[in-house]
Amino acid sequence: MTYDVIVIGGGSAGLMASIAASRDGAKVLLVDKGDKLGRKLGISGGGRCNVTNNKDMDELIKHIPGNGRFLYSAFTHFGNRDIIAFFENLGIHLKEEDNGRMFPISDKAKTVVDALIGQVRRQGVEIRTNSPVKKVLYADSRVSGVQLQGGETLSSRAVIVASGGCSVPHTGSTGDGYAWAEAGGHTITPLFPTEVPLTSKEPFIRSRELQGLSLRDVTLSVLNAKGKTIIAHRGDMILESPTCICA
Repeated sequence: MTYDVIVIGGGSAGLMASIAASRDGAKVLLVDKGDKLGRKLGISGGGRCNVTNNKDMDELIKHIPGNGRFLYSAFTHFGNRDIIAFFENLGIHLKEEDNGRMFPISDKAKTVVDALIGQVRRQGVEIRTNSPVKKVLYADSRVSGVQLQGGETLSSRAVIVASGGCSVPHTGSTGDGYAWAEAGGHTITPLFPTEVPLTSKEPFIRSRELQGLSLRDVTLSVLNAKGKTIIAHRGDMILESPTCICA
């Protein structure tokens, strides 16, 4: 079987890529190694799925770790306002909360997952779950398809790797795509997490007396040895465990 496009990964990126690739009639196959599409998307935003942010582009770029300016080009073609319009066209009504965060009014991530999967199916995308990919195939310096772990070869003129990073491994994000990208000639830079909990040995944290406490619109500051503020972040905070503060 030969396809125009094979999309590897059935998360948010893979579902969006499948919708975009099949919009004009291309024959698209979506393969995922798990038994369920959109698994990580279903637990995002505390189970409510904050689909985007409604602030101006410059404000969004300012809060992206590292050199966020490289995203200007991508956001020019498909920005946060386009994302809002995209989901509303799928019948998902959104609401804006603090700091510009946009959520479905249902407050359920499942609303977003079901809408994306439904659109993928309506556009005729073939879906294959429980189909882990072994490697991306190349011929004459071009992509020629993929080989599944079971040995089956699927041919395609284009392959979109949307397998995610290394976060939340139990949802399938185990970094499979890095090896495939490297085999295709891409350079993989050192990996590091961008969103992690803060740990503390403070007695009031370790005693669990504040566990489960949620704080709204607070400022968290990091001070150096001289008490000077190095960086400050304003937003919501939750104390989740004896040694974890998530901001």
